[in-house]
Amino acid sequence: MLNKTARFQAFASLGHELTKLKNSEELGEWGYRSQSFNSWFTPENVAHAVGAIASGMLDPDRLKAWLDRYPEASSPAKIGVIMAGNIPAAGFHDALCVLISGHTLLAKLSSGDAFLTRKILETLTGIEPRFKPQIHFVERVNEADAYIATGSNNSARYFEYYFAKKPHIIRKNRVSVALLTGKETDEELKGLGEDMLRYYGLGCRNVAKLLVPEGYDFDRLYTNLSGFSSYCLHHHKYFNNYEYNKSIALINGVPHYDNGFLLLEANPAIVSPLSVVYYQTYRELPEALDYIRSHRDQIQCITGPAMPGGPTVPFGQAQHPAVDDYADGVDTMAFLGNL
Repeated sequence: MLNKTARFQAFASLGHELTKLKNSEELGEWGYRSQSFNSWFTPENVAHAVGAIASGMLDPDRLKAWLDRYPEASSPAKIGVIMAGNIPAAGFHDALCVLISGHTLLAKLSSGDAFLTRKILETLTGIEPRFKPQIHFVERVNEADAYIATGSNNSARYFEYYFAKKPHIIRKNRVSVALLTGKETDEELKGLGEDMLRYYGLGCRNVAKLLVPEGYDFDRLYTNLSGFSSYCLHHHKYFNNYEYNKSIALINGVPHYDNGFLLLEANPAIVSPLSVVYYQTYRELPEALDYIRSHRDQIQCITGPAMPGGPTVPFGQAQHPAVDDYADGVDTMAFLGNL
C-alpha cells in the first residue's frame, strides 16, 4: 500500500507527463482514439481536457496544498465510481480523489469515454506500478463499500434507490450561468465563448444561461465569438443540432439572435438545448443575484466579475476547474475520509 507521500508524488509526476504531451503526436493519437469511441471527443477537445487536468488538478503546489487539508483515510475501502461521459475524462477527478486518499477504485467507465480516462490511469500506473492493485475497470460495481455516481436526473433516482444502503454521492444534471454587466472587455467576451462552446456545450460547467442588463448589446458578444465559427460549423453533430433548433425557433416564431452557429433566446429556463444559450435581462444587479440564489441547486458554476454573492469563476476559466472545485459543491475528499 502506498503512503500519502508516494501517492502525491505519483500524481504530481502524472501531471508532469501530461504537460509534456502538449502538441505531441502521442496526444494527437489519444484524441483520434477517443474520437473513434465518441465523435464529440475531437482531438482538440481531448488536448484541452488533458491540459486542464495537468494544470488545474495536478500542479504539484496546488495538489499538495489541497491534499494537506485532509487526514489520511482510517479504513481504505472499495469505491465504486460510475463515471460520466459527456466530456473527455469527466470522471478523472473522482478517480484522483479515490486513489490519492488511499482507497481502491472500481471504475465503471462511460461507453462514451471508453479510452481516455483508462489511458490516463494507465499512464499513472506506468509511473507508479504499486497503484495497479487499486485500480479496477468493471462493468458492475456491486462489490463496492461506497459509491460515487454521475448521471442524468432520471438515472440519479435509480442510483439513489440502488445505493441507498451504502454511503454515496449522487450527482444530477447541472449547467452553468454567466452574469454580465455590459462592461466586459473583448478578451472577457472571448473567454465567455470558451465557457459556452468548449466541448460543444455538453459539460455541466458550460454556460447555458446568460443574465444580462436590459438593452444589452448582443452584436458585440457575437463579434467576439467569431473565432469559434470553424470549430462549431465543422462538427456535423453540433451543426445538425444548430440547424434543428434554428428551424424550431423559426417555425414557432420564437424571437432569437443568430450568428450562424449559436442561437441566443430569451427564456426564463436555465437548461438550454445544444447550440442554444438562453438569456434573461435584469434591471438592477440584485435581481440577477436573486435569480442565481433561487436556482443554486441547478447551477454548477457562475462566471463573471467577482462580487458579493455573485460569480466566483472568471470568464474563460469554467473549463479549467481547480483540484478543489468539487462537482455539485460536494466535498468528495471529505466524503471519502469519513468512510
